[in-house]
Amino acid sequence: MAEHLTKAPKIPPDGEPIEFAHGRLSVPDSPIIPFIEGDGIGPDIWRAARLVADAAVEKSYGSDRKICWTQIYASERSIELFDEWIPQETFEAIRRFRVAIKGPLTTPVGGGFRSANVTLRQTLDLYACVRPVFWVPGVPCPVKSPEKLDVVVFRENTEDVYAGIEFRAGSPEARKLAAFLEEELGHTVREGSGIGIKPISRFGTRRLMLMAVRYALEQGRRSITLMHKGNIMKYTEGAFKDWGYELAADQFPDDTVTEQQLYDQHDGKAPEGKIVIKDRIADAMFQQVLLRPDEYDMIVTPNLNGDYISDALAAQVGGIGIAPGANLGDGIALFEATHGTAPKYAGQDKVNPSSLILSARMLLDYIGWNEPAGLILRGLKAIVAQKTVTYDLERQMEGATLLKCSQFARAVVDNM
Repeated sequence: MAEHLTKAPKIPPDGEPIEFAHGRLSVPDSPIIPFIEGDGIGPDIWRAARLVADAAVEKSYGSDRKICWTQIYASERSIELFDEWIPQETFEAIRRFRVAIKGPLTTPVGGGFRSANVTLRQTLDLYACVRPVFWVPGVPCPVKSPEKLDVVVFRENTEDVYAGIEFRAGSPEARKLAAFLEEELGHTVREGSGIGIKPISRFGTRRLMLMAVRYALEQGRRSITLMHKGNIMKYTEGAFKDWGYELAADQFPDDTVTEQQLYDQHDGKAPEGKIVIKDRIADAMFQQVLLRPDEYDMIVTPNLNGDYISDALAAQVGGIGIAPGANLGDGIALFEATHGTAPKYAGQDKVNPSSLILSARMLLDYIGWNEPAGLILRGLKAIVAQKTVTYDLERQMEGATLLKCSQFARAVVDNM
C-alpha cells in the first residue's frame, strides 16, 4: 500500500495556498488545507467532520468557495506506511499551507516514543493552545447551571514540564544533574529520583499574553485571568503571572485595567471597553470555575495547568468528546479533536464526532469564513435539542434516538 502513497501531500490542482503577511492571513476562495485523519477513531470522526464542513461551505457560498483538502501523515498511520513517526513532509506541508486539522493521535504513557501532539506543537512553534468551552443546550452534564460557563483557555504550548527535559531515575544524566544541584546550588535531590526541568520564559509568556489580549479585543471578551501556582513556584509560575500583567500594561494600557485598579479607581466596575486583567492561584481556580463560572471569561495559563483546567472545564459542559481545540502560532494553525484515540471503538462508526466538527468550525472562523462556521453550530445545537445523538449522549438522555457517527454528521448537515 505504501508504494501508492507519498509522504508529501498531493496538491489539488484547483487549490491555492493560504498566505500570511504583515500579521494577516490572505485566504483564497479554494484554500488548500492539509488533514491528518488520526489514530483509533480518527478516520471515523474525520469523515464526519469533513462532511459537515464541506456541506456548511457549500450551503453558504455555493460553488464560489470550497476547501481543497489534502492528506498528510503522522503517528501510527505514518509508521505503518513509511516507518516514520512524523515525516518531515508533514511539518513542511503545515508550514506551507498555514492551516491544518487533525484527529486524535496516540500518546503512550510511561516509556516509548514521545507524544506526536507535543512534537507537532513544539516543532511548528504552535505556542498557544486555544480551547473555547461552552454548553450546547441539552447536552447532559454534572452541574446545575452549565449555561453560566463560557470561557476560552489560552494555554502556553511549548514550555513548562512539556519541554521534555527530564531524566530517568538512576540514569547517569539524573545522577549528574542531582550532583550539580547539590554541589553547585545547594539543593539536595532524594536518591533514586527522576528529574524534570520546568522552563517558563518571559518571551514565551509575553507572546501568549499578546495573542490572548488581541483575541479578547477582537471577540469582545470582558476579562482575562492569569492562572498560576506562583505562591509556590515563584520564579516560574509566579513570573508567568508578573510577565502577563507586564505585557498588558506595556502593550495595551488604554484597553486593559487590573483587578486591583478596578477596586482602587473604578469602584469595582469595569469601565466601558476595558478588559479586566486578574489572576488566581491554580488550585483555587478549580473551585472558582465551579462556584462562580460566569466571573471568568478567558484563562491564560502555563502548559500543565492549562492541560488540567481545559479538561475540567469541558467536563462541566458534557466532556471532552464535544470540546474543540486549536494550536496557534504566528501565521500557522493546527486544529484538533481534544480527546483520545479510543482504539476499542476504531472503525465501528460509533463515537461522537462533535469535538472535531467544532474544531472544523473554529478553523472556518479562523480563516474568516464565519457564515459556514455559524451553520455548523446551528446544526449541532438543533440535533442535540432533538435528542438525536451518538451513544455517549443517548445513554444519558431519556427518550433519545441513537445515531451512528456518520448519521450524526448527516443530521447536523440536515439541520443547518
